[in-house]
Amino acid sequence: MEKCVHVVIYSLPSAKTPSSPSSAAAAAPHAAPCFVEDIFAALREGVGDSGELTNSSLVLFGFCSQSAHSSASVSLDLANKKSSLEVLHPAAVHVSDEEEQGTITLTFDLPRSPSLMTNPVLLLAFESPLARGDLEVAFTSRSLQPNTQAVCISGDTQYVLLTGKSSEGSVNDRWQITAETKPPHMKQNLKSILIGEKSGSNISMSPLLFFSGGTGTDTRCASGSPPASLQTSFLCEMKRFLGGVLPQEHFASPPLPLDSLQSLPPLSLGLSSSETLLAVMINSTAPTVFGFTSWSSVLPVCHGELALSAALLEELRQKLDQTLVQMTDIIREEEVSPGAKESLGRLKELSALQKKEHATGDIQFRAFLLLKGLQTVAQTYDAQRKLRATRADPSSSVRGSVCGLRALTVSLTKLLVGPSSANINNCHGSCAFPLTNGNNHAILLNSHIESGNADERSPCCVPVAYEALEVVDWNADGTFISIKPDAVARECGCR
Repeated sequence: MEKCVHVVIYSLPSAKTPSSPSSAAAAAPHAAPCFVEDIFAALREGVGDSGELTNSSLVLFGFCSQSAHSSASVSLDLANKKSSLEVLHPAAVHVSDEEEQGTITLTFDLPRSPSLMTNPVLLLAFESPLARGDLEVAFTSRSLQPNTQAVCISGDTQYVLLTGKSSEGSVNDRWQITAETKPPHMKQNLKSILIGEKSGSNISMSPLLFFSGGTGTDTRCASGSPPASLQTSFLCEMKRFLGGVLPQEHFASPPLPLDSLQSLPPLSLGLSSSETLLAVMINSTAPTVFGFTSWSSVLPVCHGELALSAALLEELRQKLDQTLVQMTDIIREEEVSPGAKESLGRLKELSALQKKEHATGDIQFRAFLLLKGLQTVAQTYDAQRKLRATRADPSSSVRGSVCGLRALTVSLTKLLVGPSSANINNCHGSCAFPLTNGNNHAILLNSHIESGNADERSPCCVPVAYEALEVVDWNADGTFISIKPDAVARECGCR
């Protein structure tokens, strides 16, 4: 007798989910920003310069060593042909636990698409690291080519790739794949990996993605313009770069939503942006945060363009070149993510401003965003270096008691490309005579208190000059710049 567990792991907004009592709707993890882009990045980075998978990527994708050569070819092919691939999300996935046969059957309800007829690849992405030890699994189906494919799963496995069979004639809209462990008694471990500890719980792998040759989806932005795949790739690469290169802070307090801060009226960032605004931002030292009011897999990133004058474009190019040199030094000298150099290289390629030609509007847009992101990273490391130099100075303990600026990093809401925190600084230290940057009121107040009048408030070390926090925000209507004034302390004084 079969014991079946029916689990619906994902439904497209336009799809109808089976209304069975045994069905359990799960969240859609692939709606997270850059879910698909991150998969392509892992595919691209998993193949070395020689065209072969590295040992770490073998484990990451669950490839068994004997199949490494063919698997590397599939990975490299997917990564290189990303722009011509279509991503299809299963309308539903059903899991059947067949105790007599000792197998688990996965049934994928796929949307009907002619693209299923050409070189399909099924990818499984796990939500969290697997802690079940090593496991060899045989996936078998008439929809796969070859029909049986071995996968070696360990604690560091995050993805599984299964190569499908091209359809002939009618397009199948359902794939049924059995999974069997070797040895069979490890089946419970596989079951835990696929559907969690309890039968009927939400499936523990992300909704499966089906890659197939095609021309991509024709989802459109609210403004009616088509999404820009290069801009989406750029922003997701920026997210990965900022996450890898910026120091990781640990916060006890919850992140602060950016919309809780006072803001000047938002300004559109696009072809209508004034030269004055763009010139100010190019030369600004204010930190920049890249955020999304709403971003998911069903809301594409819309195309962005700038129309800079020749003079301002040259200024942008020079600033960007200078900052790229500075960033290269930071990556070489500081302990940052191993992939930061490669990620920076891809960002440069996606935003390269040609010296002999007037760059197109979309490249100007990406170059501007890259400059603002790199300026923020450079300022972060500059502040860290100054702090290290101060600590190393023998006289720093004496100066440390005097009113002055100190670093203070706060956590920001997670709906960001990055950074997910901001250094807003704060003021600490004593305000004894002679006062640090004190005004007349503070001087008179301090003199009054030193004369023996202790009932009055003593001068306090507080910020006396601020800088704004600049937020580049995307929503369904376009790209906007929000200025959060007086957000970052820049100078301290006794008041």
